[in-house]
Amino acid sequence: MDKNELFKTAALAKLKMDDEEADKLAAEVSAMLDNFSAMMEADVKGLEPTTQTLQKENRTRSDSPGSSNLSNNLLDRVPEREDRFIVIPNVM
Repeated sequence: MDKNELFKTAALAKLKMDDEEADKLAAEVSAMLDNFSAMMEADVKGLEPTTQTLQKENRTRSDSPGSSNLSNNLLDRVPEREDRFIVIPNVM
């Protein structure tokens, strides 16, 4: 990418840069474009598209009903209760 293209692109992106920054960025952008060109030349016929490079599987547990003692455990910890209700002081 030459500096004129870079300055036009920077203006479209509303970026300001001086000549020194433009020289450095032009070299880096040219290297990136060269890499993209090399990737475009790779033969990918017959390859399955992938969404990720690591073959990870979701870890799941079986969806089976079980017993829960959560409400009884909660009621056992309250200072005062009446049957299955928690007794609190009057507010008004």
